[in-house]
Formats: sequence, C-alpha cells, structure tokens
Amino acid sequence: MARTKDFDEKEVLNKAINLFWLKGYNGTSMQDLVAGLGISRSSLYDTYGDKHTLYVKALESYQCEASGRLCAIIHNSKSAKETIRALLEYITSELLNDQSHKGCFLVNAEVEVAPHDAEVNQMICQNDQQVEDVFYKVISKGQESGEITNKQDARALARFTFNTVKGIRVAAKTTNDKAVFDDIIKLAISVLD
Repeated sequence: MARTKDFDEKEVLNKAINLFWLKGYNGTSMQDLVAGLGISRSSLYDTYGDKHTLYVKALESYQCEASGRLCAIIHNSKSAKETIRALLEYITSELLNDQSHKGCFLVNAEVEVAPHDAEVNQMICQNDQQVEDVFYKVISKGQESGEITNKQDARALARFTFNTVKGIRVAAKTTNDKAVFDDIIKLAISVLD
C-alpha cells in the first residue's frame, strides 16, 4: 500500500523557490534543501527526484505565477502606454520591496545555470520569447491606435522594452534607489513617443 505524503507539495515547492532564489542553484546543497524544506531526504527524492528536477519545477512554478501577474496587469490597463508603464512599475515595485535583493529568479537562472544547462536554457528562452511577445502585442496595438510611434518597428520596441525589464531586474540586486528606476521607466516610455 502506497504511503500518503505528510506535507503540502506546493508549500514545499514555494520553500524551494525561495531557497534557490536566495542562494542560487550551485549555492544550494542537498542538506540546505532538506533543512529548508522541512522534509526528509528520502521524501525529497521520492517526490521531486533530484536537485536539478526540483530546481526546474521551482522555475516552472515561479514562471507560471509571474505570467499570471503580468496578464492581470495587461487586462486591467486601458491604453498601450499605460500597460507598458504599469508593467515596468509593477516589476520595479516588486523588486524594491525585496529586502534581500534577490533580483528575478528567472534572470538569476539565466545568468547562473542556463549557459551550462540545456533544459534550463530552453525554458528561459521560451519564457523570454513569451514575455517579448506580450510587449510586442501591446506595442503593436498602440501603434495601430496611433498612441505609440511608428518610427520604430514594434518588434524592436518590444525587445528594447524587455531588455529594459531585464536591466531593471539585474540593477535591483545592488540598489534600491527608487529614483534610479523612475528615471529608467521615464526614458523607456519616452522611446514609445
């Protein structure tokens, strides 16, 4: 007869996200996971396989939740520029409220793990393309309505905006000066004029 798990898998996965996010993949040992997740080593292996599999599941969960929050902002904004500004301000606010300066879990994975791990690289590339496509759709809609300049290609503007997001996420690891990010957002929005 199979044993039932005596822990909440979602709660454990959230703890794993926080641990990997704070310490990085390479900085998190199996002992860190056992202690931080509050489950036995055998339960960890039985439920999640190995450290790498748990890391990938943590990235997937984080990506899914982040996508949901971005979609909510897009659906609640009225104009294209308002949507872009709201997305940039939300991302900045989320980062500035993090006292640990962890940055973005996905960007951290892109820098630390993706160059050496084909599975993580593919996941990051797919996520990046999805987010870029979101910006592209918003910008294209804004160009069609005349709200956003047609002087630049919509795809190029989407790539620029997404690269701005990545830059904000990296900068937030070392500074929490809101004025720095306000300047970045102001300039990024001005490119759309």
